[in-house]
Amino acid sequence: MAYVIAEPCIGTKDTACVDACPVDAIHPKKDEDGHAEADQLFINPNECIDCGACVPACPVSAIFALDDLPEKWAGFTEKNAAHFGA
Repeated sequence: MAYVIAEPCIGTKDTACVDACPVDAIHPKKDEDGHAEADQLFINPNECIDCGACVPACPVSAIFALDDLPEKWAGFTEKNAAHFGA
């Protein structure tokens, strides 16, 4: 089970979660190509180790365990995976 970044991140892109992630699974970072163009940050489902370190770091409560993702944001599971071509 991976974590998913949902709608509250759109337009915010606070990168505190990037710094909290021990396996570098959250992108795009501020210094990466595509950061300015991206409307939100994304968690790579193939790299996420389900540690949850990113959850308390998010200032807008946009990160959810897959099983806890609100139904209204279910599409963000695919959006996160699609960002990485997964």
